[in-house]
Amino acid sequence: MLQTIYDCFWWHRLWLPVGLTWEDLQDKEGRTYAKASDLYITIPFAFIFLIVRYFFEIYVATPLAQILGVKDKVKLRPAHNPALEAFYASNSKHPKQGDLESLSKASKFTVRQVERWFRRRRNQDRPSLQKKFREASWRFTFYLIAFIAGMAVLIDKPWFYDLGEVYKGFPKQSMLPSQYWYYMIELGFYWSLLFRIAFDVKRKDFKEQVIHHVATILLISFSWCANYIRVGTLVLAIHDSSDFLLESAKMFNYAGWKQMCNNIFVVFAVVFIITRIIIFPFWILHCNWFYPRVHYPAFFGYYFFNVLLWILQCLHIFWAYLILGMAHKFLTGKLEQDERSDRDETDLTDEEEPIKNGTVSNGHSVQNNNHHKAD
Repeated sequence: MLQTIYDCFWWHRLWLPVGLTWEDLQDKEGRTYAKASDLYITIPFAFIFLIVRYFFEIYVATPLAQILGVKDKVKLRPAHNPALEAFYASNSKHPKQGDLESLSKASKFTVRQVERWFRRRRNQDRPSLQKKFREASWRFTFYLIAFIAGMAVLIDKPWFYDLGEVYKGFPKQSMLPSQYWYYMIELGFYWSLLFRIAFDVKRKDFKEQVIHHVATILLISFSWCANYIRVGTLVLAIHDSSDFLLESAKMFNYAGWKQMCNNIFVVFAVVFIITRIIIFPFWILHCNWFYPRVHYPAFFGYYFFNVLLWILQCLHIFWAYLILGMAHKFLTGKLEQDERSDRDETDLTDEEEPIKNGTVSNGHSVQNNNHHKAD
């Protein structure tokens, strides 16, 4: 049964052009081809990345944060209240109006104090600036090194300058050692991002990030197995070209260097639009849709690869919309932070609760009317 499923999945008519089989992509005559079994090493690579990241954040990112003056905001702690804590943990972090009334009775707080308690409790769960900075530092370091390495891999290749060379001789294109390491390291890194995504800073585009990581892993894996390596390296380089700029802008934002952050963000926005809204669809997608059919009829693997590329392009358009919205706010002086960020909620609009019988204020016991908010 399993063997039948395996044979059906790897049927050459699905993934290779007509007239070719997997036997044609066996190493021979000094030519080396990509193999699916090569991808097994990317999982150990992912765990190596996780270990390296752990030490990088401790011994590199944390001292760098201190040098740049990254300081965590002081978060007011909510008063200890078992009833509210139980509701927060098991029901909802955002109680509805009806819940507020019942929680007020159970906790012996006023409705306003319950609202304030939940705001402060949510703020306690939000990641600190230090955590955000460490995460951005790690990604900036990898994306910058990956972009430089990608340029080194591609700069002397004819298909970097002439897309007509991408599918010349496909799929019988010998794999180069530089392509092997470029692919394995990139794929290992994206596996590590997927493994850590539940613990990293969650933003408003969390679902889109998951889709992006999964689509990227599928795209890299499939392009490797079906020997779409040339176009695959171009796709990787295009993505790395703007990612390190975004992460560096985040780093300066968390450090409070607003002018530097704004300047880098403008450069990032320009590079992102050029690479992912112009170059990617009008060069890469065009190349991948038309050039292969010059050499052979369309087949399932051809359509499957193009679908994955278009999923990425849809995500590019979504993020371009967010970026342009941020750019508009930047130009009008209204940009305060990353549009995807989940900002801390504030108590500044809440006045001190009236003290009745000297009992509570903001959910804390007080002794006289001269006490300010103790927490």
